Amino acid sequence: MVYPIDPLTDARWPTFLTRHPAAAVFHTPGWLEALKRTYGYEPVAYTTSPPGEELSDGLVFCRIESWLTGCRLVSLPFTDHCQPLADRPENLQALLAALREEQGRAKWKYVELRPLDANPRWEDPASFGKSAEFYFHKLDLRPDIQTLFRGFHKSCIQRKIHRAEREQLVYEEGRSESILTKFYHLLLLTRRRHRLPPQPLVWFQNLVACFGEKLQIRMASNDGQPIAGILTIAHKQSLVYKYGCSDAGFHNLGGMPFLFWKTIQEAKNSGAHEFDLGRVETDNPGLITFKGRLGAACSKSSYFRYPAPLSERSPADWKVRFVRQAFSRLPDSLLTVTGRLLYKHVG
Repeated sequence: MVYPIDPLTDARWPTFLTRHPAAAVFHTPGWLEALKRTYGYEPVAYTTSPPGEELSDGLVFCRIESWLTGCRLVSLPFTDHCQPLADRPENLQALLAALREEQGRAKWKYVELRPLDANPRWEDPASFGKSAEFYFHKLDLRPDIQTLFRGFHKSCIQRKIHRAEREQLVYEEGRSESILTKFYHLLLLTRRRHRLPPQPLVWFQNLVACFGEKLQIRMASNDGQPIAGILTIAHKQSLVYKYGCSDAGFHNLGGMPFLFWKTIQEAKNSGAHEFDLGRVETDNPGLITFKGRLGAACSKSSYFRYPAPLSERSPADWKVRFVRQAFSRLPDSLLTVTGRLLYKHVG
């Protein structure tokens, strides 16, 4: 038997996450609550553990009900990865079978898994098929701080950090409304540069409210002008980099390498063992190269859907290029409104 539970109200879920070594920040009630508050997504987890018994496994999803993009189960929206937490193969197969049945019964457009590993066990012509592929970067923080610094690319990272220090960039961190306002201004610049609408401001406000001191916004400024920012969330012995933004006019000052160096030093001091740098689309060589120059290990991860898609999604599709071109022409006010209206449909 497979049982649906509410991971926001079932007290067994956070206890299970504490025990399971593969549980990440995206499985937590904090992330699920932020998704629910911002986009109205209803979280649900499936387990083979009967009511009243300690959880031994679980796959967590959000129900996305959209008139624009269709209704579906996604594990999880706006996450880089969400590993199914089922170690016994027979339990995993029972959960996947239940999801296939649920897709047919509820007439979901599809069910999507976003595991961290690219294990072929997820791919089956009669079951879940690969829908997209990404690169994933992780930095091991266990070496001493001098070794980590020596692992940076000498000219592109080390020299940029020294340049930022010579320029006396001002560093600040926190979760205040003031620092969030600065961060969101840079986010708007960055998303416009990438020809994409920004995530709604309320999403970041809800992340701050749901994660509290585990979330940090780090900013670098030059002569009072914010030039770079990153947002991280701590979970167990991992620090997760989720969002970054910058003013391209100041890239020569080394704001982003400077922020990552400060973050790595603080993560080491807090006892973190790894820095999760998240996913990168395969057609983004610049970001792939940057994360590699920080000394991060690179691997591939894939998303899987049932029913299996006919082909993998292509970021270079002409429709995507057309829409991005349209976004690049919108004024800030309309671009922000577009993001607020659109993101709930694309998770």
